[in-house]
Amino acid sequence: MSHYVFEHLLQEEHRMIRDAAREFAEQEIAPVAAKYDAEETFPLETVRKMGEMGFMGIEVPEEYGGAGLDTLAYVLALEEISKVDAAHGTIMSVNNSLFNHAIMTFGTEEQKRKYVTAVASGQAIGAYALTEPSSGSDAANMRTRAVREGDVYVINGRKSWITSGPVADYVIVFAMTDPEKRHRGITAFIVEADWPGFIRGKQEEKMGIRASATSELSFENLRVPVENRLGEEGQGFKIAMAVLDAGRIGIAAQALGIAEGAYAYSRRYVTERVAFGKPIGEFQGTGFKIADMKTRIEAARGLVYNAALAKERARQTGERYTLAASMAKLFASETAVFCTWAAVQIHGGMGYSRELPIERFYRDAKITEIYEGTSEIQRLVITRLETGLRLL
Repeated sequence: MSHYVFEHLLQEEHRMIRDAAREFAEQEIAPVAAKYDAEETFPLETVRKMGEMGFMGIEVPEEYGGAGLDTLAYVLALEEISKVDAAHGTIMSVNNSLFNHAIMTFGTEEQKRKYVTAVASGQAIGAYALTEPSSGSDAANMRTRAVREGDVYVINGRKSWITSGPVADYVIVFAMTDPEKRHRGITAFIVEADWPGFIRGKQEEKMGIRASATSELSFENLRVPVENRLGEEGQGFKIAMAVLDAGRIGIAAQALGIAEGAYAYSRRYVTERVAFGKPIGEFQGTGFKIADMKTRIEAARGLVYNAALAKERARQTGERYTLAASMAKLFASETAVFCTWAAVQIHGGMGYSRELPIERFYRDAKITEIYEGTSEIQRLVITRLETGLRLL
């Protein structure tokens, strides 16, 4: 087994959900992934099935519609889904890591029952709206405003690059309630998409993860009840950063899955494809790529599983797992890009052709170095945590 060293970490429930996710990915997602990618359409039917299987709320307790498992189970399932299609992995990651985790950690009992239950069971789609046209990594530059008027907040502003924006039923929206306090003046809200003033922009045409719908969201005098505030006023930045720690573990698992998918095709191909009278894997230029892919994948696996375990420890200790999450996200995403590049090189013209999913893996891998914190931001976070220096 490729990752036998880690088998001792797994309990029976881990193996069961990993195997269930693998079977689902191969039987339900693999046959339709290329079609959804080519058409740039949201795979609602398979996403609903993922909810029924428990994949959209793996860490959510059963009483709120989830599977009631741990972070390692989540990582294992997301890895298997992403081996076949990263777009389905993205949808799964956002619902688990950003939407459900945020509300389960900071929400009220009523918010958990109303919003998490619907999303974890696959009955609804969640989204997370932090990024703006002029505010990505620099959250303190946020322009969206929320003004309290009695029992409601009135939100005006615009968010960009929102995963599942075109189809989401519920969205966690971050807005400035006190601009003078900069990042300490940000507040989070749970918004329903059918409320007046909630406006979806056009669906973005993307290089990769094309079946994962992405759009801009605008808010024009959107009235949000006070009971839909997530956490306290001014707590939004803290919530956003804590949730992104969890989100980065999800993206790391996705990246690991993409790399493994590309590697599986490549390992088989180098033994079957013959050139100059011998399997192409016997040529060092090709064989060494297999060695490098395998080594990076197993190193990434160690970082990803370690981050998952760190998140689990944090449930008891309250400690932050930012460093583990950033290292896993940084290395796994760069591993995905390297492995998919190597897979295209190994397959040559076939790797460039849509006849195989290799070119899709290559296009999908790149976003893992960008969203939920670029590789540059991960390096900045890691350096700051390790040295205390305020890098610019």
